[in-house]
Formats: sequence, C-alpha cells, structure tokens
Amino acid sequence: MKPRVYVTRRLPQEGMDMLEGGCEVGFNAHDRGMTREELMACVKDADGLVTLLSDSIDAEVMDAGPKLKVIANYAVGFNNIDIAAATERGIAVTNTPGVLTETTADLAWALLMATARRIVESDRFMRSGRFQGWAPMLYLGHDIYDKTLGVVGFGRIGQAVARRALGFNMKVLYSGRQRAPEEIERACNASFCQLETLLQESDFVSLHVPLTESTHHLIGAAQLDMMKESAILINTARGPVVDEKALVWALKTGKIAGAGLDVYEHEPDFEPELAEMDNVVMVPHIGSASVATRTKMATMVARDAMDVLGGRMPAHLVNPEVWDRRRI
Repeated sequence: MKPRVYVTRRLPQEGMDMLEGGCEVGFNAHDRGMTREELMACVKDADGLVTLLSDSIDAEVMDAGPKLKVIANYAVGFNNIDIAAATERGIAVTNTPGVLTETTADLAWALLMATARRIVESDRFMRSGRFQGWAPMLYLGHDIYDKTLGVVGFGRIGQAVARRALGFNMKVLYSGRQRAPEEIERACNASFCQLETLLQESDFVSLHVPLTESTHHLIGAAQLDMMKESAILINTARGPVVDEKALVWALKTGKIAGAGLDVYEHEPDFEPELAEMDNVVMVPHIGSASVATRTKMATMVARDAMDVLGGRMPAHLVNPEVWDRRRI
C-alpha cells in the first residue's frame, strides 16, 4: 500500500506529480488556508504532511495524526512547527533552505526601489487620469545610488541583498550575531557594526533575520526612533520582527520616510492604517513567488517527504536527532 500524504495547499504541478508518483495524495482543494478543524480531520490517516508557514502544527495536530512520519514545510522558516514535539514523537521535519535566496533578495530590492521612488503612488496617479504633464515637484522621491544600505541579518539572503548594492555604489553596513568572514565582507563591500549604529547611519534598512525569541520586535519604537527621518525600512523576513503598531507611529509622525513590506506581524491581518499610507508599499508575502523558485520548493518538499517515507534520510532535515527514533 502506498503511503498517504496530505498537502495543506496545492503545490506547483511538478511537486504534485512527484508525490502522486509514489504516494496516495490528498490536498486542500480550496483557494484558502485550512481551518484548524479541517487540518485535524485530514491529518488523522496521513503518513506525511506537506505544510505552509501559515499552518500551525503543534503537538495537538501531531497527536491527531498518529501515523505521521514526516512534516515537510514548504518554506525556509519553520517557526510554525513545534520542532521539540515532532522530535519527541519521532516525526522528521524538513524545509526548503537556499532555494529562495536570490528571488527574495530581488523582491527586497523591488520594495526598496518602489518605496524610494514612489512607484505605486505614481502608478495610481497615472491610472486616475490626473497626469497633466511634467512638473518640478511631482512625486519627488529618494535617491538610491551612493546611499547607505543597512542589512540586518547577514545570512544567505542578507548577503544577496548586499551584493546587489554594488551596482548602486552604496556603502553597506550589516549587523548580526557574529561577523562574517573577510572574504564575504569584501565580496559584498560590507562593514560589520552594531544594530544601533546601522540604524543611525543607514538610508535604507533591510531586515533578513529569522523569527526567534531574540528577534521578536527587534525593530520597535526605540529602534525606529534611531533611524533617519529620510530612512526607509524594508521587511522581507518575518512580520513579528517589527512591532507593527510602532511602525505605524513612526510613519505617521515622520520618524521615518517610508516602508516596503512583504510580511506582517499577524498575517494575513495587518494594522489597517498601513493601507491608508502613501509612503508604504505592501505586497502579500511574495518573497519567493517566482515560477522557478516555487517549483523548486515544491520538488524539494516532495522529494524530502518521499525520502523519509521510503526510509531514506532527507536532504533538508531540520531535526536530525530524530533520525534514530523515526517511525519507519
């Protein structure tokens, strides 16, 4: 009998084809996230579960699926899964690291440029038919070339964002838990500093840290108050890294000039005032949303899930200590 895998949101077809080639596959046919009740019902007969960041997978969900051997998360992050509970139950957890680095870095720059040059505002202006010709003060924005970029978190994505700044002749500052090797600093033309210095000196601040206890509300009122009034904040990391109420305050009071956001503190909800602000560019968590990247992610989760169910150690195992106590 083929193992049964449940997919909480339909994947790009290549990933679905891989799963269906070796498993009995069930999936959420609705164009929305699953309710907790739906998830609990669907997991009960599953050997494997393919999940999204929006799926909260805790001990209760795992206990509802007593046959579960693998939870394959269609994301780099895995803060939506109780890893300790999975390990305790012998369930392997996998993710999709590395594959979305360049795509997310592209989006960070798209947000940076769109916010700095007021692209979304200008687009709305044109579509409304109000354009009457060139004017000296029409939609003045902020220069990017020759400015200072602050990168908070200097992992794969942070480094990719910094490399793109070379073409804009930018000074790059970065902060993180530790200093990067000299060769990486040289390749990115980046200098290590403390977060406070980065916030005070940067014209653009781009966030690239994982969500942990120490990074929750890493950027709050005190940090926003340190930034230049002309500065722009970009967040393609995790929503709760920023205190969203504090961000609204900073934008309303002119503490900072603007923000470009891909993620939100209480996703899919967000502070309503953000939608009313012309100096905010908002997109719906599309950091990895290119055809090529989402397809690679789908094949990664499919392959990892099938490896676990076939008794093979998966390539992207989050909790390697589980392997000796797996349920296979």
